[in-house]
Amino acid sequence: MVDFARSERSTLGVEWELGLVDPATLDLVPRAGEVLDAIAGTPLADRVVGEMLTNTIEVVSGVHRSVRGVAADLEDAIGQLRPVLDELGLELLCAGTHPFALWQNQEITGHARYAELINRTQWWGRHMLIYGVHTHVGIDDRDKVLPILAALTCYVPHLQAVGATSPFWEATDTHYASNRAMMFQQLPTAGLPYLFDDWAGYESYIADMKRTGVIDELTEIRWDLRPAPHWGTVEVRVCDGLSTLSEITAVTAFVQCLVD
Repeated sequence: MVDFARSERSTLGVEWELGLVDPATLDLVPRAGEVLDAIAGTPLADRVVGEMLTNTIEVVSGVHRSVRGVAADLEDAIGQLRPVLDELGLELLCAGTHPFALWQNQEITGHARYAELINRTQWWGRHMLIYGVHTHVGIDDRDKVLPILAALTCYVPHLQAVGATSPFWEATDTHYASNRAMMFQQLPTAGLPYLFDDWAGYESYIADMKRTGVIDELTEIRWDLRPAPHWGTVEVRVCDGLSTLSEITAVTAFVQCLVD
């Protein structure tokens, strides 16, 4: 059984992945652990978390009814984080991919979850030097989740068009607006979601994936659009990393309107 927590209709939450860079070279640096140590024990520790690579942090908003609330929340978190970054001599960068960093030079966070991801995906998993913005929208009835996901698939091109920020890979112009999308779809549980007739079909799929050893837990399904049962949301993961709050605000509003 996959239980789906109920949320208030169309409430919002956003996860914003950010790279840590040296201000002089603008290259990525593996110092997320230092940032997390510096904020440990403070309220900020619940809003800024680590990610798969040690060059990455993720800023997580609380739950809000409006896009304006999400933007204010993220802005406040970044504002509190700035003095910490200044003290450590770090700057933030966000795009779908870093324009010139080499994936071979990046470090994986020492967490069993990420070690297993690399073990299962090998060469492609090690290439995941990518950043995204994930938008959660609250769903007040589980029976709405799959029809909404099916409808959202029609808007993946639109979301990708307004959220594409990754033409460069290892200092090469790929001539793709979103090379991140091209990279990420190589993972076996990424890409567009399967469409199910009912929740039982979704549960059966998850059970099969666990039984065959493709995944151990639900979060290992990394579709561009997916249910997030623990939060009671639909999660939209199509967009590349975005550099400004105004862009995040616009995309979040777009997603909220589509879901609602």
